[in-house]
Amino acid sequence: MSRMRRSIATVSLSGTLRQKLEAAAAARFDAVELFEPDFTSYRGSAEDLRSLCDDLGLGIALFQPFRDFEGMPEPAFLRSLDRAERKFDLMQRMGAPMMLVCSNVSPAALAEPERAAAQLHTLAERAARRNLRVGYEALAWGRHVKLWRQAWGIVQQAAHPHLGLVLDSFHTLSLQDSVDGIAQLPGDRIFFLQMADAPRLRLDVIDWARHHRNFPGQGELDVVGFFEQVLRAGYDGPLSLEIFNDVFRETPNRRVAVDAMRSLLWLESQVRDRLAKRDDTAAQQAVAGRALYAPPPLPRFTGWCFVELAADAQSAAELGALLQRMGFQRAGRHRSKPVTLYRQAGIHLLVNEGAVRAASQGVTVSALGLGVEDALSARNRATALQSARYDPPVGPGEAVLPSVIAPGGLVLQFVEHKLQAQGLFERDFVLEAPAPPPTAAALRRIDHIGVGLAPDRVDTWVLFCRAVLGLEAGDSLKLADPFGLVRSFGAADAARALRLLLSVSQGSQTRLAREVGAGGGVVVQRVALHSDDIFASVRALQAAGVAFVPVPANYHDDLATRFELDAPLMALLRQWGVLFDRSAEGDYLHACTEGVAGGLAFEIVERRRGYDGYGLPNATVLLAANAQDG
Repeated sequence: MSRMRRSIATVSLSGTLRQKLEAAAAARFDAVELFEPDFTSYRGSAEDLRSLCDDLGLGIALFQPFRDFEGMPEPAFLRSLDRAERKFDLMQRMGAPMMLVCSNVSPAALAEPERAAAQLHTLAERAARRNLRVGYEALAWGRHVKLWRQAWGIVQQAAHPHLGLVLDSFHTLSLQDSVDGIAQLPGDRIFFLQMADAPRLRLDVIDWARHHRNFPGQGELDVVGFFEQVLRAGYDGPLSLEIFNDVFRETPNRRVAVDAMRSLLWLESQVRDRLAKRDDTAAQQAVAGRALYAPPPLPRFTGWCFVELAADAQSAAELGALLQRMGFQRAGRHRSKPVTLYRQAGIHLLVNEGAVRAASQGVTVSALGLGVEDALSARNRATALQSARYDPPVGPGEAVLPSVIAPGGLVLQFVEHKLQAQGLFERDFVLEAPAPPPTAAALRRIDHIGVGLAPDRVDTWVLFCRAVLGLEAGDSLKLADPFGLVRSFGAADAARALRLLLSVSQGSQTRLAREVGAGGGVVVQRVALHSDDIFASVRALQAAGVAFVPVPANYHDDLATRFELDAPLMALLRQWGVLFDRSAEGDYLHACTEGVAGGLAFEIVERRRGYDGYGLPNATVLLAANAQDG
């Protein structure tokens, strides 16, 4: 069985052409689509480019785009033939076997499919003389040809073996065009496949296409269903990415190339799993002879095992005192590292004085422990999908936790549930004699982790969560910070054993933007702790001297107008400064402590009757309060 050749368009990456090619090769792509403007600005010759690609182990699968060709009046058509011949010369010199012709957008183009077919036949005949091929693609904003069926009709009418169809997921799905019928196309007449995802936006399709595409798994289009239909047709050409994205153009290209490869591996695995579940002959034929990527299975999470907090000596002492006021017991000291264990019920917090990224950051989260059923399989899936393996130092007799580095440097350590149950912390720590905590806070478990991201990290984290961890992102909400906008959205597994809240500042002046900038693009802002009785917990914590973000009386006055709440509940919300949200599933009550050095804060939460969100409608109150404090 042979695997699909994986390709990426050079327009998808930042940098010079050489830098783009080096990034694609480092991410183990097989080939590139050469975007003509990249070659135009290249200082070398076509032969130099061919030699460079050969040295990097890359093919040039496609030369693109050739514009405004078909359906033109005769004088313009003849001029375009001369233009095409010059491009064919270049393609032969650089070793590119195929040219992409996108559907005409010129006002001079004529609505005559027969003319378009005849002109493309002539172009294909010229290409055939050089043993080249031409692929015809329907642009979503083409003047007369917008849909793949229209392009296919012209290809059929042209009837030339060196002319075939190019399919692009964005151009089809952005128009909400049906993919029904793609599976019935003859696979050998589909010459090339371009994949792109995108968020659902209410934009002109040209602006949407040229600025907001992203990799499969980062957006909201049904790229899996589209790819499945193409495979069912019997397509066996390259699987390629063509992404126009303003953020990607500013992001280091090697980081983007890793995301790109991860997206293709995820896409292949998704379609492989989907086809394997089908019992029809066409599905079996679609995977026959193809080695679609099959990573280890998705991890099955059992919850958050621990959070490791990095701090300098002074900050560690202050943090330890705060945790004890919050009802945590100082439980012991690590056998070989400067790490102190604090725990309360099912919550384990590790304060590490030897893992500070920068002394000026105060307290940061350096590692997260994720409870899983099979730690080695979880790590292997992550590394198979382009995550860097991490091997922390381990002392004699200490537990080995399979680990990876998440985007931005945060360490994720996979902890098997049975290992934790058998005494992970007793094994790795010298436990101290138990002493009753000073506060009966009644905090039970880690509910979720709040992560702040730089704008160029958001798509990376969406794909990482989906492909590596199997978390699905929920709806996003834009929130008004006093100095800009912040967008937040949750990501969780199906069982809700693992929840993340991801936030990004869309301006540079917010407190989130400053914290993320100091943290290198990724920073854990909040650790949310679940309580069965939030009022009892907040009462005990305030009595112990734990400071909470103050909630204005105006908030509770407004709350009483938005929800029908009984008087005793409203009185408790006011008295203890607790925020409230309600959905169709249930209620969410929460209160946030003031941040420690570095901005990290703890949130006390209570979920009632199946509430599945994160209280985001209340975030503007917290953002405003933090801005006044900061």
